Order: sequence, then C-alpha cells, then structure tokens
Amino acid sequence: MILILAPNTQPDSPEYKQLMSRLDTLPGISTRVHKEMGAEQSLTEVYLIGNTKVLSIEEVSGFPCVDRVVRVSEEYRVLGRHKDDDRPTYFTYNGVNFGQDTLNVFAGLCAVDTLEHVEMMMKALRENNQVCTRMGAYKPRTSPYAFQGHGKACLPYVFDLAGKYGIKVIAMEITHESHLEEIRNALFQTGNATGVMLQIGTRNTQNFELLKIVGRQQDFPVLIKRGFGITLDESLNAAEYLASEGNRKVIFGLRGMKTNMGDPHRNFVDFSHVPVVKRLTRMPVCIDPSHSVGTRAESPDGLLDIMQATAQGIIAGANMVLVDFHPAPSKALVDGPQALLMKEFPHFLEDIQLVRETYEKRIALAQRYLEQ
Repeated sequence: MILILAPNTQPDSPEYKQLMSRLDTLPGISTRVHKEMGAEQSLTEVYLIGNTKVLSIEEVSGFPCVDRVVRVSEEYRVLGRHKDDDRPTYFTYNGVNFGQDTLNVFAGLCAVDTLEHVEMMMKALRENNQVCTRMGAYKPRTSPYAFQGHGKACLPYVFDLAGKYGIKVIAMEITHESHLEEIRNALFQTGNATGVMLQIGTRNTQNFELLKIVGRQQDFPVLIKRGFGITLDESLNAAEYLASEGNRKVIFGLRGMKTNMGDPHRNFVDFSHVPVVKRLTRMPVCIDPSHSVGTRAESPDGLLDIMQATAQGIIAGANMVLVDFHPAPSKALVDGPQALLMKEFPHFLEDIQLVRETYEKRIALAQRYLEQ
C-alpha cells in the first residue's frame, strides 16, 4: 500500500509526526519513505510493507496529511501500474521530458574513440535539431583484450562539446560505482555543460549491488536494459531495485534477446514487449535497434534492417530510441558494422517521424472506437 501525502508535507510538521506514530502501531507493517522534489513542490510517498490486506483504504485515507492511497496490485510496487493509480508516467531532466507519451532519439557513438568524431556527431545532432545523444566512455566487452573505452579521460571533452552544441542529455553506460564520481567530477569541471543519463547495460541487469548504489543517487536518471538471457519479469524487477532505493527516474530498455533464433541478426528483436512494459509499469520504454540487429544490412526495398526494427518499436509505442551512428564506421573501435552513416541521419529521423505520426493516428482511432 502506498500513502501519497499532501504536497509539501514536511517531516518536522506535527501532522507528519502523528502519521508516522500511527503507522508504528500497525502490527506487522514496516514503512519506507520516499521524497520527490519538483520545481514547485515536494511530494512524499510512504510505502507500507507487510500484510496490508487487512487495512481499509477508507481508514488509512483518514490518517493525518494523507492525500490519497494506492493499493499495490502488481509485483512491481514502486514502478508498477496499480488500480486507481494516478501517479505520473513521466519525469523531466535537464529540460527534457521523458514519459510514456513522448519520443526522444539518442543517436551517437557506441564508444567514444576520438575528439574529432565526437565533435562531428555533436555537430550533426545540432544541425538536425536533436538535444540527446549516446556516448560510451565505459564499455564492458566479452573479450578482456577488446577496447573497453577511454573512461574518465574522455569525459571532459565529451561534456564540453555537448555544451558547445546544445546537447542536454547524454546516455552513458557505467559498470562500476566509481564511474559515478568520475562523471560528477567531470560535469563539475565543465560547469555542468550537459546532463547524463546513466545506463545499466544488459550484462549488469542483475548486478544487484550496483543497482542499489545507482538507485540511491537521484542526480541522474537511469536507463536500464533488459538482461539478454533472463525473463522480462526478472528484468523489470531489476528496474524495481533502482526505484526501491529512491530513484524513480527510470527508463526501461529493450535491446533484443541473445539466441540464435534471431539469426542472422545479432539478437532476437523483442520490441513487441514495448506495450507490455507500458501496461505493467509507469516507465517510459526505450528500444535499441542497433544492438538488436547488429548489421547495416539493407532489404530490396531500400530500407535498412535497423530502420525496420526501429519502426517496429515506435509503432508499438516506444518512447526513446538508442541508436549507433559513426562518421567512419570502418574505424570505429566498437560495433562498427552496426553503426549507421552520418549521411543517413536525416533519413532516419524523418522515417521515425513518419512512423510516430502513424502510431498517434492509431491511438486516436482506438480512442474513437472506445468512446462509441
């Protein structure tokens, strides 16, 4: 059960103290408090953990400073959609809105290689009116001898260039808790020139200690990718780890399942799960067609497989696209064969817009029939 308190309730207020004293008397019930700071007001949520079935919503609604009560009806207590739950399905970070009804494109370098390539990508983003990108500084690799990213050495120039070209959010994977401090330090050194969305990659989806550490900080939102060899439920519970520690600014990423059933693609595209995640949770959903498809293969109709997979995700309601581009894919240090060419960027964006408009028309059509 979730108690949503009246806006701007302060922990030192008499009403709050009365509430917590009352909750302490409930047998077999423990509490966890979360505070969300907005631009104009703060919102406090109190989670009741234990046998809450014996509590009536009417009774609990009458407790001091309780604005409304949500009875948890799904396994994902914090991020899940529950009956009569009107909590938001969006958040704002560094001036960019992320929600279940928005669409943001994060095109960029899978792995940062040179300053020149970073600047070429940033310049292309600005020319195409984009304010988000992906830039890999830390790269977990299957082989210990493969390039694993420039790490903190590249952060200052990546953040400086982002500020120069008006990039507001950079999706950046981390693999260790020390990377958090390195990113914070580099942002401070560059005058907070941009914002960072931390990315938990598929290999770390069940690194529970890392999830807890990332969840305890609320400076950065988090994109968590589905584990490539575990169920959707297990991956959604991994996202719940982040939220249970306090960070509710979470986006769920689909990047394909590791199985040869998807051959000749790199992974088996799982974008049919976009509406499933949106139905079960309040998280925006991201798709990563580059790592799902893994090649620049083109069909006879002139459309790249990556563009076809992107369209599948967007027509299903995806809210974010993470996609690889590179000024010179043959020179890329990571995943060059799947990176799209810079000259293909305008076509890619225009195709996305076309599919998004079709999705919106389908939603309008569905609403019209529901109202009949």
